[in-house]
Amino acid sequence: MGPRGKSRRRVETGEEFGPWLARQLKLAGKTQAELADELNLTRAAVSAWITGRSTPRPTVMTDIAKALGTDVGTVHTRTTDTQAGLPVTWYHRPGYSDGGRDLGNAAAFAFDADVQVLARETCQNSLDERLTENGRPVRVRYTLHELTGEALDAFREVILWNDLFPHYSAVSEAAGNQKVGRVVDAGVRDMYEKGRLVLLRVDDYNASGLIGDDYADGKFAAVVRRQLESLKSGPSAGGSYGLGKATLWATSALGLVLINSTLSVPHEGRTERRVIGRLELPWREVDGEPWAGPAWFGRPDPDSPGAMVARSWWADEETVARLHLTRESDEPGTSFLIVGAHDVASLEGKSDADDESVGDEEGDEDTRDIRKMHGRLVEALGRDFWAAMTGGGSRLPLLEVSVRALRNGKEVVPEKQVDPFAEQPARTRALKAHYEGTTVDRLTEAGQVAARSVPLKLPLSGGTHGTLGTHQAVLLVTEAEGDRDGVGGKNQVHSLRGNRMTVKRTVVPRLPPGTNPFQAVLLVGEAAGEAAPFAKEAEEFLRAAEPPEHDRWGQTEELTLRWSPSAYRRINALTAEVNSAVRELVGRPKRSSRDGGEAVRKALTVRTRPKAKAPAGPVVPVLDKLDATVGDDGEWRITAEVSIPRGDEIVPMVPVAQLDVRTGGRPKLDWAELVAVEGCEVEDGTLRFPPGTRRAKFQGSTDVTSHPVKTTLTRLVVELRAGKGE
Repeated sequence: MGPRGKSRRRVETGEEFGPWLARQLKLAGKTQAELADELNLTRAAVSAWITGRSTPRPTVMTDIAKALGTDVGTVHTRTTDTQAGLPVTWYHRPGYSDGGRDLGNAAAFAFDADVQVLARETCQNSLDERLTENGRPVRVRYTLHELTGEALDAFREVILWNDLFPHYSAVSEAAGNQKVGRVVDAGVRDMYEKGRLVLLRVDDYNASGLIGDDYADGKFAAVVRRQLESLKSGPSAGGSYGLGKATLWATSALGLVLINSTLSVPHEGRTERRVIGRLELPWREVDGEPWAGPAWFGRPDPDSPGAMVARSWWADEETVARLHLTRESDEPGTSFLIVGAHDVASLEGKSDADDESVGDEEGDEDTRDIRKMHGRLVEALGRDFWAAMTGGGSRLPLLEVSVRALRNGKEVVPEKQVDPFAEQPARTRALKAHYEGTTVDRLTEAGQVAARSVPLKLPLSGGTHGTLGTHQAVLLVTEAEGDRDGVGGKNQVHSLRGNRMTVKRTVVPRLPPGTNPFQAVLLVGEAAGEAAPFAKEAEEFLRAAEPPEHDRWGQTEELTLRWSPSAYRRINALTAEVNSAVRELVGRPKRSSRDGGEAVRKALTVRTRPKAKAPAGPVVPVLDKLDATVGDDGEWRITAEVSIPRGDEIVPMVPVAQLDVRTGGRPKLDWAELVAVEGCEVEDGTLRFPPGTRRAKFQGSTDVTSHPVKTTLTRLVVELRAGKGE
């Protein structure tokens, strides 16, 4: 996970005494008056501790520990709850009083039991929960862990398997009539017949964690208590349906997921080791009692009816270790442990050659499944999140990902950091060039990256006819690199929004004959740059155009309700613009008949101009390249390069800055500063070039007081004009 993944664990200072004691009294079923009687103190003294007005003396701490049935160290450190009163247990939701039956969680049926689907959904969720204040990426680690023998027995003991087994037996007996039941029955039989259990853990760091109350609105309740609720912040978030979390339970053949979260915002005065488990089973009848479906593994809530409902609890380090939920640092984030992980896709369509590729090392036969799952995870993460792992220039990666495999705690497959340059070399190179400002207008040499703006005309919401504005997406095209770059298909466009997850993969149709293999990237919304016109509006529009799988843009119910039944045509128009631009950029020049026997060049080529003769009169410089950013005060800052034809006399040029508008004349901006960098001089706002100069560079910044509208809502046009710039 990189050097930050080895950060030292901080020494916990523990919770404030008052809130901690109040919760322990609830857990033990004691009142303040009863504790005061046991300690031979007044109720006012105990009340002062609870409210934080005072703390007990060290000698009284010992008496409090005895009253709560714990050791004095727990009372002093207060890093965990006491074990007295209400031990951790399973709470199963009772059957509905009206006789209704749920034969499985419908949300889980939206996805296949496929680790590649799991990787896409969980990594997307981690990206959405990244803490942005520190600028660091969210780090996600996938750990496959196969348990056998004593390790398996110890794990079943800590999750109270004997209490769960009657429920699994009831589901297995009815498996013939239930799809979920058949999966669960196969999972239980696999564990007993093969004597093994596969755990798949997903850890993220530098993420928000499951913050909020156990029941009230918040991220914890949205994930652990509710279905079809998505609390994503910002339009660039990947998720929007609240379905992605269901892949965790869909990937478990036992329908069981355990959770350990380190919170970015304290809850009950604590941040570390907030633990709970959730079980998803269909309706069942056990010993004559009907049970609705889900169950929770936690500490009984004293405030619930009969103190039956299980809530999260603050576990000690030993407990999380036994649950295989120990986190590597105190960075905020969440660990999801999928119990009985299975990957149907890795078992289908595999040849004998695939099996032989696993190797002949000791234990390979037993660990073949987790090795295949490891490879499929790496493949999916590299395919879908290569852009989020890419940085360049001032843009940092949003994501770091690694995958490893263990067997009874010992490494089977070494931890592999997913490298976007290895998984998607051409596209990664293209995106990095864009971030570093080294793209070109046309492809003339191998390794170049061409950039082109393509318009997305955004409709007005509410079914109103008309256009809100035009968002300029960024298209990047470069040559494909070798066989590795062909994984998933060459000559494709990968489209992505602000969180940089690949949403759409399409093949460009009707390519010119002889086109060399290429790869293309389309950056839309905030991926095109936060300063791009209508970036946030484009994010919102395209997010509404994504189905629950977030793998394409098209007509959806939300798009129809919020915009119109024909809104999807704007996306079709964008696709047509992209395909047309790609075909133009990768087109090969026409060759004469005498060139027929010449070997085809490997690099992408464009039409070349014949060498021009030196003109007899003055030559006119041409603006060749322009980089522009918005300064801290809202001014445009530019760096421009000028190309000059061969000639002895060069016409002086005046740089003119204007705002791009849809109708009418372009408003002209004043320069606050205009500076020559090389190959030219600036005199009274005019660029003058020494004879024989072929290239020049200058920089400038606009005068904010001359801007008629806010800079971030506009686009800049810079021209070179002869004479006085009129």
